[in-house]
Amino acid sequence: MTTNETIVVVGGGVSGLTTGVVLLEAGLPVRLVAEEIPGRTSLAAGAMWGPYLVEPWAKVREWSLASLDVFRQLAEEGGAGVRMVSGVEAARHPVETPPWSELLPDFRQADSSELPDGFVSGHRFTVPLVDMPVYLDHLLHRFRDLGGEVEQRAVHSLDEFVDASAAVNCAGMGAAELAADDTLRPIRGQHVVVENPGITEFFSEDTGLSPDLVCFYPHGNRVVLGGTAIDGDGDLSDDAAAAKGILERCAAIEPKLADGRVIEHRVGARPTRSEVRVEADSHRGRVPLIHNYGHGGAGVTLSWGCAREVAQFAASFR
Repeated sequence: MTTNETIVVVGGGVSGLTTGVVLLEAGLPVRLVAEEIPGRTSLAAGAMWGPYLVEPWAKVREWSLASLDVFRQLAEEGGAGVRMVSGVEAARHPVETPPWSELLPDFRQADSSELPDGFVSGHRFTVPLVDMPVYLDHLLHRFRDLGGEVEQRAVHSLDEFVDASAAVNCAGMGAAELAADDTLRPIRGQHVVVENPGITEFFSEDTGLSPDLVCFYPHGNRVVLGGTAIDGDGDLSDDAAAAKGILERCAAIEPKLADGRVIEHRVGARPTRSEVRVEADSHRGRVPLIHNYGHGGAGVTLSWGCAREVAQFAASFR
């Protein structure tokens, strides 16, 4: 430990901002350092609560449940860009009930009348939908109101923060270099935002491991359409062909989307590894280091639970 009690959080996405807020609320001084605040990948998210394709399940379950409780409270309070929204996840083939269904009290099998043509199974449930630009702005204001410091710059090494009491690595894909983690890989995701033609419920297709996703999430006068999941691709430039495919796939499910005016395109790189990494690293440098990255496409879903575990590690360093 150093005489400086400030904890440095590296990363300005949803994981970094949430971790900063949780640490501040625990009474710990925090400085957030990142080149992008808020982070581009977090801004590009849809975003719907759902612990998809992340491990280990025992920890993912607890992290997801903790976040679900917070999002329900934020939805009730209003103003944070979070709403509880009902909808359907459907498949063109029989699917098993996902393990996270037990966390949702209204989760049920969808009636055939609730499924689009060509779909044979599905589930209906209510979950938080998060309007990411609004929500990230909420988190940043909350962080500053709690006394958090913000330093916007590139970070080249986790050893830069010799004057901190601890450093927390929430760098997303940046952790591949900062933590020398060659198991971390990007999964490119693209969304198209259009004017809302009157959609009030979400829809998501269970497409398995296909790179072509089908989903739409209503956020007031806008709808976020998705998407793509291109493994190993970290390119953040817009792809016109991918955007065209997204629009066509979503319009095939909901024809009202066919003529929606495009407002913007969003692209991010989901930081993915075989297991989410939330742990203290006692083998690196003189400053205690805590890792919190590798959330894949479930960064929002895991954010509050992972941040609370980080706070427990940080408290043990005091």
